[in-house]
This record gives sequence, C-alpha cells and structure tokens, in this order.
Amino acid sequence: MSATLSAALAAVRQLTGGLGTAVLALFLLCAFTLIALACLVGVGLLMAPAALRALHALAATERKRLGHWGPEIVAPDPPPTRLRVALADGTTRRELRWLARHATLGLLLGLLGLLLPLFAVRDITFPLWWQLGPGEPTATSVGIGTAQSWPDAVAVVLLGVGWIAIVLGLGPGMAGLQAGPGRRLLVAGPGTDLSLRVAELTATRAAALDAHATELRRIERSLHDGAQNRLVSVTVLLGAARRMAVRDPVGADALLERAQSAAEEALGELRAVARGILPPVLADRGLAGALSGLAADCGVPCRVEADVPERCAASVEATAYFVVAEALTNVARHSGAGRVSVWVRGRGGRLRLVVEDDGRGGADEGGGSGLTGIRRRVAAHDGTLRLTSPPGGPTTLEVDLPRGT
Repeated sequence: MSATLSAALAAVRQLTGGLGTAVLALFLLCAFTLIALACLVGVGLLMAPAALRALHALAATERKRLGHWGPEIVAPDPPPTRLRVALADGTTRRELRWLARHATLGLLLGLLGLLLPLFAVRDITFPLWWQLGPGEPTATSVGIGTAQSWPDAVAVVLLGVGWIAIVLGLGPGMAGLQAGPGRRLLVAGPGTDLSLRVAELTATRAAALDAHATELRRIERSLHDGAQNRLVSVTVLLGAARRMAVRDPVGADALLERAQSAAEEALGELRAVARGILPPVLADRGLAGALSGLAADCGVPCRVEADVPERCAASVEATAYFVVAEALTNVARHSGAGRVSVWVRGRGGRLRLVVEDDGRGGADEGGGSGLTGIRRRVAAHDGTLRLTSPPGGPTTLEVDLPRGT
C-alpha cells in the first residue's frame, strides 16, 4: 500500500509539473497560429525566429523535467531558428508535434492531476463544514446536487473516496501518458552526433575506475597500517607469553593481557574498514537514519531534512552517505561555521543532496579538502556536483545522483 501511495503522489507531482509546461505550450501554440496567419501578409516572417527559439527553449525545459522523473532524454543538436530551414528540420517538426500534443492532452492530464486531489479533499471534508455556509451548499465538487441532510453530506464522502481511488489507480498511467509524447518526440534523432555524450560516458567510466582504485588503495592502506600491525603485535606477544609461561607466569599473564588489548584494537580497526566500504547503518536505518547519525556526530550543529520515500540502489546510498560524511568533516575542520544544514530529496529517478554551512567560504577543490574525491564518486554514478563558496560564505554543495534500481 505504501508503494502504491508513493507512486500516486509522485504521479500527482509529475502531472502538476507537466501542467506548467503545458500552459506555456498552449500559449506558444496560439502564438504559432497567429504567426502563421500573419505570414500571409509577411509580418509573421519577422516574428518566426523568436517563436522558434521559444519552442526550442520550452522543449529543452521539458527534457530536463522528464529527466528528473525517469531516464535522461538525450538532447539533439541545436535546431535552426530560420523559418525556411526550420520547416525542413526533423527536430523542429518533432518539437512542433510535441507542442500540439502537450498543449492539449498534456494540459488536460495536468489539470486532472491538480484537480482530482483537490476534489478528494473537498468532498471528504464536506461533512465538517457543509452547514457553515449560507443557503444550500452544492454537495459535490463537480457542482451536482445539494445537501439537505446529514446522510446527503456523508454520502459525498463516498465520492471523495472515489477520487482517491482514481488517483491511486490511474495516476501513474496518466503521468506516463502525459510524458509519452515528450519521450518519443523530444529525443535526439538517429542522425544526431552523440560524440559529446559518448565522451561524457567515457569520462564517467574512467572516473568510476579511478574511484574504485582509490577506494582499494584506501582499504589496503587501512589494513596495512592498522589491523595488520595490530595482528603482528598480537602474534609477537603470544609467542613471548608462550615462552615465558613456565619461568615467569606473572609476566606471561601481562603479555597475554597486552595481546588481548591489541587483538581488540585490531578488531575495532577491521570494523572501521568494513564500515567504510558499506556502512551497515544504511542497511539497518536507511539513508535518512544514517544521515541523522552523521549529524549527531558532527562537530558543528547540524540539521537534516530527508524526504526519500523509496530506497535507492545500495551503491547510490553509499555514495550519498560518503558525500555527506566528507562534507560534514570539511565543515568541521575548515569552515569555521556555526551551523550546517543537509537536505536530501528523492524525486522520480533522481536523488538530490544539498549541504550548506554559514562558514567563511572560499572552499577549493585543489585545497586538499576531499572535494576531488567527492566529485569522483559522484561522477562514477553519472551524477553532477556544483559547489558555490564565495569568500565570506555561505558554502553550498549540491549533488544530483540517479537513484538506480
């Protein structure tokens, strides 16, 4: 049930988000109609390039919006804005077909996504306020019937439950129907040069390999400098205690106690290495709980707001945990901040992290503050990182990651 509710809420947010671009599409469609009529007298030819630029900008906005709710839509090459060339351009023709569909069907679906939840709230709460209004209040949100008695008012609640059932059952399908034309028509055509995207993916793969190699070196260094040395001490102490057991039992007992202490320290360091690979708190408490634990241990007062309805892929959660842990460490060590805030949002297919502090600012990736490692981890998941840190602060670190499966 919780998964169905989360899917319905995500669908409502997607539909209402699409409503915004659909309203713009309707205005732009009307503008193109007027320009086409004006072209009969020659005036429209002067306005066509501006309208085409607006069309391409709106299509780019829709690609970005749909990318937040699912797979990324690869943008085509920049289309032309000269009318004669644009009429023969495949990308422009596909964008015009999308414009017509989104301004009609997309607008209708967006309105339903906005109104159905409002209808549900209005009808379900109707018995609480129906007698407070003057005269005979309309009983239903669709304007049919009036409430004459309490049974009539309570019956309206059934209609509200029906609206909720429609949202739960049909909401995801409506969102998919609204997004369908954009995903089919706004994608890059078969003749588009994808060399830049291939180069980006190649760099991402290289970053992933570098991050993996760096992590292996960190684990090897931790084991070699920590647990391995402790275990060697345990072996030496046990050997010495074994040789002293007969001639000096008291000394042997002291050596055994030291060996036990060294073994406990080695065990603690092994656990620390294991937590660094994949913190078990992620599996036990989820990302929100794990980040709350980081905030509690932070040397600067930290506030965490997390809204992640569904679990992300384990590697993505581990990366998000590492990003926040490293960012909070940097804040405590270098920023001089009095407070720090962490926001985490999971929407559609993306996970967004924002870490902001009120410190002195001036953070630099080349300053050895761990930001390079954060960027490599983020790039390994084909995510993005943006750092804003003017002198005097505040410092804001924004990370956007695909949620994975």
